[in-house]
Amino acid sequence: MNILEIKQLHMSFGKHNVLNGLDMSVPEHSIFGFVGKNGAGKTTTMKIVLGLLKPDSGSVTVCGEQVVYGDTKTNRHIGFLPDVPEFYGYMRPKEYLKLCGEITGLSAGQIKERSEELLDLVGLKGVNRRIGGFSRGMKQRLGIAQALLNEPKLLICDEPTSALDPIGRKQILDILAAVKGKTTVVFSTHILSDVERICDHIAVLDQGKLVLSGTISDIQKQYRRNSYSIKFSNLDDAARFAACEQLRSPMIKLKQDNSTLTITIEEHAINGQTLIDLLSQMQIAPEKFEAMEPTLEDLFTEVVQ
Repeated sequence: MNILEIKQLHMSFGKHNVLNGLDMSVPEHSIFGFVGKNGAGKTTTMKIVLGLLKPDSGSVTVCGEQVVYGDTKTNRHIGFLPDVPEFYGYMRPKEYLKLCGEITGLSAGQIKERSEELLDLVGLKGVNRRIGGFSRGMKQRLGIAQALLNEPKLLICDEPTSALDPIGRKQILDILAAVKGKTTVVFSTHILSDVERICDHIAVLDQGKLVLSGTISDIQKQYRRNSYSIKFSNLDDAARFAACEQLRSPMIKLKQDNSTLTITIEEHAINGQTLIDLLSQMQIAPEKFEAMEPTLEDLFTEVVQ
C-alpha cells in the first residue's frame, strides 16, 4: 500500500516552473529519501502535501484521502519536521509537548505517556532546561518528538540534518531509523550519504520531475556497470596485470592507486570471470577481488543535469 500518492503535479511561481508533472508514490513503512539539489522543488512538494500551497494542477492523496489546499483534514495522518523548527524558547520540553498534545486533542494521560516515551526516544529524557538554550541538534530532536506525538502514519522531514555536525546528523538518522516500524518516513535531503545510510526507497527530483525512483537495491542493480576493484599484494603485480594485452581496449578503463587497480568495462567487452581467468593464467593471487556497486553519488551525478 502507498501511504502517499502524487500525480501529475504542476507548480510555478511567476515564470519559474518548479514542478513539471511530478508523479511519486511512497510505500507504507518505508524510509523514503526525497533527493534533489537545493532549489529542486522538494520543499514546495512537501508544502503541497501539507495543504499549505495550492498547485497549478495535479492531485495528492495521503492514506487514500485527497489533500485539499486550506482544508487540511489529511494532516491528522501527518507529522512534520521543517528544516528550521520554531519553539517557544521560554518553555521546557515537557511543557511544549503538553501544549502540542492539547492542540491536537490528546487526553492528559496520552500526553504524559507519549511525551515520556518520545523524549526517551530522542535522547531528551530528564532534560528540564528552557528550549531557548538548546543546541540546533537538540531542537531538531525535540521537533521529531513533537512530529511523532500524535502517532502519525506519515512523518515528513524537510532537510532535517542539513545544518548539523556529524554527531548531530547521526543522532537524527538513528531516530528516523528507529521509528520505521511505526510510521512511514519521507526524508527530504540533498545529503546523499544520509540517504545511503537509512533509506530503502529513493526518488531523485530534477527540473520538476522524477529522474530516478525505486528501491536503492533495485536502482543499483539497474545502473550497475562492469566495474571491478582488484587489490594486489605488491606494486609489481598490479603494474604487470595493468599492462597485459587483454586489457588494452578503448572499452576498458584502468585506474591504479598504489597496489589497487580499478577496472571499468563498457559494453561487456569482457567480464569478471575473464579477469579471474587472466589472473590465474598470469599466476597472480590478488589480496582482494571485488565487483563494485554504483554509489548514490555516482547515480545522482549521472541522472541530474
